[in-house]
Amino acid sequence: MYLILGASGSGRREVVADLIDGGEIESSRSAVMLAEGETPAPADENLAPIFRWRWTSGKMIDGALPEDAELIFFFAHGRLNPVDQLEAFKPWLDAQGGELARIICVVNCQLAERHPPLLHWYDACVHFSDVVLLNRREGVGQKWIDGFQARFRRQFFPCLIEIVKAGRVKNPALILEPQALRISHVFDDEVEWVAVDGTDQEIDEEDSDEVEVQPAEDPYFARNAAGRRLKEIPDIEKYLSKETAKSL
Repeated sequence: MYLILGASGSGRREVVADLIDGGEIESSRSAVMLAEGETPAPADENLAPIFRWRWTSGKMIDGALPEDAELIFFFAHGRLNPVDQLEAFKPWLDAQGGELARIICVVNCQLAERHPPLLHWYDACVHFSDVVLLNRREGVGQKWIDGFQARFRRQFFPCLIEIVKAGRVKNPALILEPQALRISHVFDDEVEWVAVDGTDQEIDEEDSDEVEVQPAEDPYFARNAAGRRLKEIPDIEKYLSKETAKSL
């Protein structure tokens, strides 16, 4: 399974249609899962069979894997918090018996350039992604594109960052290669363990005689005592609504 991140209107379905075509994937072997509430797009007719899943009021994924499909492209809801969806995605996928190949983030460069606070939203998406595809670049200066890429290269992110041209990627097979390149360990087969003290603070085992070993928590999943996430991200819906209002 490939998990597709990105804001609504980023051209995700157009890009995935190109990956299916360029990757020479037979339509009978693949399927697409879209969230309820995602409106139809022209690229839908070029996609594999489309199935719908639902985001529940309890922040859970409600949906079943399509039968007989060998490759599934699961689209996160592009108007909701991606971290909430990622947190729910792993237990849902495990329960379904599915296997994650890669997480692909499609970036709407026009949207991100117009709204600088959204860089923190994309920080979260890229943190979990194996591949980052820069789309919707029309009218966006090369300086901004270079700066966006440099933002993650300076932090030594291992993910692959590629340019999308006219809805197409240069090498679909490279994008679909099921090799993990993400910095997050949430979806790793092997659990990462850390030593903590009585305050749940990560420590060096040699620094204390009283330590407890527990699974490492992804920084984007971590919450404080009140239940709020320690790393909060912007509400993508607010910015997409601004874009809609501006076009009216």
